[in-house]
Amino acid sequence: MAKTYLEVDEVRELEDTAGYLRDKLLIRLTFRLGCRISETLGIAVSDIDFEQGIVTIEHLKMRVNLSCPDCGTRLSKTARFCPGCGVKVEKAVAEEREHRRQRTLPIDSDTLEMIRDYIDRGGPVSRNGKQLLFGITRRHACKIVRDCAQRAGLGDLVNPETGRRHHVSPHKLRDAFAIHAIKLDDSGDGLRLLQEHLGHASF
Repeated sequence: MAKTYLEVDEVRELEDTAGYLRDKLLIRLTFRLGCRISETLGIAVSDIDFEQGIVTIEHLKMRVNLSCPDCGTRLSKTARFCPGCGVKVEKAVAEEREHRRQRTLPIDSDTLEMIRDYIDRGGPVSRNGKQLLFGITRRHACKIVRDCAQRAGLGDLVNPETGRRHHVSPHKLRDAFAIHAIKLDDSGDGLRLLQEHLGHASF
């Protein structure tokens, strides 16, 4: 029977076949954080709080609907003054937009140690004034995951609705995280927390 998603032990196999610490960390973070690959690639060293065991993720896909804090009138992205009450809202809008475009996720201690080791070995790359964990393109990241899947002997995954076959990809790691989380807690609260964790507006 064709598989539709990766099991947790298969993700471990995928990670184990990675030949470089960078590639192992890429697979682990994408799965354990449930991130989009663009979000994983955007993680900078400064985004990680090693004391608290958390990472701040910039939510690249979120569309933020903003309202005036005084009268509730809907605001445009570039609004400086509220069209409803005339109050200046530029700074408040910018702060709210930035706040909503971020989410904070927990990282386990083993992964934090892996990140520390990676940093000590000089892994991060300088880009636009930031020390990014991964100085690689989205295409390169997809190739890393696909090559590791081939070495691990993991076959294609099949979409149950369309029947289409897909290579193992970074997005399949995100899917695997979501499915594993639902298996652990499929209650209403559990699904709501998962929605927030993944950065979805809705399921």
